Amino acid sequence: MEIRLILGDQLNAQHSWFKEVNPQVTYVMMEMRQETDYVVHHIQKVVAFFSAMRQFAKALTQEGHQVVYYAIDHPQNKQHLTQNLDALIEANQATSFAYQAPDEYRLDQQLANYCKTLQIPTQSADTEHFLTERLELQSFFEGKKQYIMEFFYRYMRKKFNLLMQGSQPEGDQWNFDKNNRNKWKGSPAIPDAFQNHSSEVQQIFEAVNKAGIETLGHFDLEKFNYPSNRSQALQQLQYFCENLLVHFGDYQDAMHTEETDLFHSRVSFALNVKILHPLEVMEAVISYYRENPDSIQLSQVEGFVRQILGWREYMRGIYWKEMPAYQQKNKLQNSNPLPDFYWTGNTQMNCLKHAVNNSLDTAYAHHIQRLMITGNFALLAQIDPTEVDRWYLGIYADAIEWVQLPNTRGMSQWADGGIVATKPYVSAASYISKMSNYCDSCSYDKKKRVGDNACPFNSLYWNFLDDKKEYFSKNNRMAMMLRLVEKIPAEEMFAIKERASQILSQPDAF
Repeated sequence: MEIRLILGDQLNAQHSWFKEVNPQVTYVMMEMRQETDYVVHHIQKVVAFFSAMRQFAKALTQEGHQVVYYAIDHPQNKQHLTQNLDALIEANQATSFAYQAPDEYRLDQQLANYCKTLQIPTQSADTEHFLTERLELQSFFEGKKQYIMEFFYRYMRKKFNLLMQGSQPEGDQWNFDKNNRNKWKGSPAIPDAFQNHSSEVQQIFEAVNKAGIETLGHFDLEKFNYPSNRSQALQQLQYFCENLLVHFGDYQDAMHTEETDLFHSRVSFALNVKILHPLEVMEAVISYYRENPDSIQLSQVEGFVRQILGWREYMRGIYWKEMPAYQQKNKLQNSNPLPDFYWTGNTQMNCLKHAVNNSLDTAYAHHIQRLMITGNFALLAQIDPTEVDRWYLGIYADAIEWVQLPNTRGMSQWADGGIVATKPYVSAASYISKMSNYCDSCSYDKKKRVGDNACPFNSLYWNFLDDKKEYFSKNNRMAMMLRLVEKIPAEEMFAIKERASQILSQPDAF
């Protein structure tokens, strides 16, 4: 008898393991306090994972596979991965053990070390999900000083022949990012999002509460947007193609007080637990574009493909190239604590109030809210990146460390010193106003950088550039902004830094 482990983010029904039913194989899946407790997770994240795991186990059973499933309240559940495995291997008199390679370094090390203790043969299989090998990005950038995502993205476009005309990009342009920066002003209309109102979801929510698991955020079944199985995930993808793709690229970076999702697909959760395969997602979107050439523009499609084929695979490659040292990087030596409003949403800054409360309500925020609102403030406020990591990993349903860590510590917080981003993603209120309506109804003045009603982003922005100018003195992409810092009169800079000091000392008062 072989025991095969399936982790909660390995729900790949197309995996070669499942092609044939083998009575000598038992699959094991577990809901564990080990995984719910290592950081505080959003309640919807925990529920979404458990629901998808249960549906996957049910589907395997219906296909004839033998499955042992430990729910969070199962009497034999020891709430710890290796303790459960020890008991299952002994109870089933297993003669071998196999697992799919985890995508988190933490679990990868745990299972590798565990296998060294077993007296039976062990084997690690590929998850058969990603489009690159773990160290493919490392090989691609061998000998290079900078790991520019755009170059890797072009390599991937050619490798998989996506949106290509021979050796050239379709439309004679690799990247339509400049077309993806429109501000949404209430139109075109946005159809209601896909929702999952399964009664099982409600039952899992109740079970999680009964188990006493500490969580954050809110739960409302009427607003639960995470698919529990492959059929629902494909419905969500189809909904995106038919309703949102037409304007996805145009408003990819837009933000609005009345909308959380705008034209974003929301398929990241299904992708990251492997219910959907990245290639099938991109091919579905490209096929819909081909079938509707009069209504769908190439720029809408390319922006979507770039997020999956470019950024998603790139971030995973960075993670495995740089771990485990990456999770300790703090190039800018930031050490301030994370403000309480990240956990409560109680702040007078309208942009942060909406971005944080959206996250607390839905376990979701799109990439610009994460990067240029919550991440931007955290960097300007010089927050300890470990605290920022913990928040991002816990609050978002699609957050698994391989994708969260390089996005947060690298792209968002520049703690890696420029491995991911050639310059820090920071801005004053001007960018936020350009891409959203947040500033319109805010109590702070987006044009002021000093004074009681000056936007905190403005004073923090110029204070940050002044504080960190030595770190960026040799960064060509920061040269223009540093010259502007030098031109600020000494008296005004003193006032800016005084205002910034007030904010940094009591961020929850703003």
